[in-house]
Amino acid sequence: MYDRLGTLPASRTDFVLESIKEAILYGKLKPGQALVETDLAASLNVSKTPVREALKTLAGSGLVVMSPYKGATVRTVDAAMAASVYDVRLLMEPEALRRAVARRADFSEARSALHDTEDLTLRNLANRRFHRALYAGCGNPLMIQILDGLHDQAALVTAAGWGLSPTWEAEEAEHRAILVTAEEGHAEAAADLLRCHLQTFADRLAEELPDVVR
Repeated sequence: MYDRLGTLPASRTDFVLESIKEAILYGKLKPGQALVETDLAASLNVSKTPVREALKTLAGSGLVVMSPYKGATVRTVDAAMAASVYDVRLLMEPEALRRAVARRADFSEARSALHDTEDLTLRNLANRRFHRALYAGCGNPLMIQILDGLHDQAALVTAAGWGLSPTWEAEEAEHRAILVTAEEGHAEAAADLLRCHLQTFADRLAEELPDVVR
């Protein structure tokens, strides 16, 4: 059993976890959809045990909601959820990038992550790689850990936003401007560009997603 990148997962549970996560993040399993253990086990040709463990892990990362009455369901992205994710990102990501630039971090991984594919799956993966590469050199392991913990929820929010309005071309141009500024060593300017980039997307989600919190 290989994942979508052609690598062998460490265990059967890891395979199931990555398979369900990918299906959620890229729309094969829809927001609010029930996740029935027997159905998932049959589709992945595994027993219910690794499915149950994978769903618990996905609930911990915020992609799945567990209810004693409804069981497991795919998390629905609404304005409140998006606002919570972007609140943390806006507080931490620009500062992490500012520190990374000040420390003269290597941004080659961010450059390699710049992507122009029309495939939503690859585009979302590239987007995640790009943003992580910006803050990975900040020098604060706890800050990196917290931002990494938001990866899956941020990807879910991004996919929902792109589903409403395909704005990735403008965002890719913003990515390039942020990266050039960071590579040139302008820490404050790079942080400001990243903050604007995140805020613009967050503001659009607040307008377009249901249950707007103002």
